[in-house]
Amino acid sequence: MRHSQPIEVDSFKFVKATTTRTTKQAMPSPTMLLRGGRGSVSVEAYPDLAEFHDDIARVYIEELRQLGDAGCTYVQMDDTNYTYLCDAQLREVFRQWGDDPNDMPDRFATLINKIIAGKPNGMTVGIHLCRGNSSGQWAAEGAYEPIADKLFNQLDVDGFFLEYDDERSGGFEPLRFFPKRTHKRIVLGLVSTKSTTVETKDALRRRIDRAAKYVPIENLCLSPQCGFASTYRGNPLTQEMQRRKLDLVVETAIDVWGTAK
Repeated sequence: MRHSQPIEVDSFKFVKATTTRTTKQAMPSPTMLLRGGRGSVSVEAYPDLAEFHDDIARVYIEELRQLGDAGCTYVQMDDTNYTYLCDAQLREVFRQWGDDPNDMPDRFATLINKIIAGKPNGMTVGIHLCRGNSSGQWAAEGAYEPIADKLFNQLDVDGFFLEYDDERSGGFEPLRFFPKRTHKRIVLGLVSTKSTTVETKDALRRRIDRAAKYVPIENLCLSPQCGFASTYRGNPLTQEMQRRKLDLVVETAIDVWGTAK
């Protein structure tokens, strides 16, 4: 990474000239490069891990700059590490790597915030906390309680995409740590991309109302809990099921907020 050259971004070059709609790019969270602890990083190349973190930030900042130049104004970082910290068993994985899981939210936030500080003006950055989604399977479980305070109050993203499609994610109580009087949003992932059951509008509205006890309704949004396919294997939903679920998200959002929020 230290001697890598910026990669030219071609996929968005047509954007400014062809659409006025918001263009979104998803990418792995920079924290994914911290998996494995000290043992996963060459001591010869990086005797000081701080230099490794600085290089990660430099590469990401350059990537965001190039995406911004190409017309992309919305970036979503996909992160599984934060959700690992919600899972009692998976927290032990960090200990096996030589890291203290209690220290990781601070380290993750420091790295991500350094990158966000260098993003282009006008670019929105969100983070999706993924619990695993390949072929409709999952990896992590547990409520957001262990990370909620530091996640919401230290991380400088514009939005938090939180998976809330089933009981594995726990209740909405951790949302009480969400800061007051903020532009940030909580995006409730209430519609499952794993289950073939199509949710009902009434059930979604009831859950949104429960979340609104902790976060002002104007700071809430609605989405599927994850993408419909994390890998080439896809998820166990037909295209028609996917379309029905997306239509449901839009219809419910219009009912609750008056717009497809």
